[in-house]
Amino acid sequence: MFIKINDAIHYLWRAVDQDGDEFDILVQKRKDKHAAERFFKKLLKGEQAAPIKIVTDKLRSYSASKKELILGVE
Repeated sequence: MFIKINDAIHYLWRAVDQDGDEFDILVQKRKDKHAAERFFKKLLKGEQAAPIKIVTDKLRSYSASKKELILGVE
């Protein structure tokens, strides 16, 4: 999702669970691999177990960062 803050485009990263409840958000100026890694690290920081499945839109930076950070996840 794109949002405009002070005439600059920012990207809203959201994490939603299987019930549709939003449990984490992050606003960044970019949407590249580094931004996706930062989002995944923030998201998984307090979790005790790795997720079984991650469903994303088809943004290539998700798959690039997921391969490095979260091994063995669909």
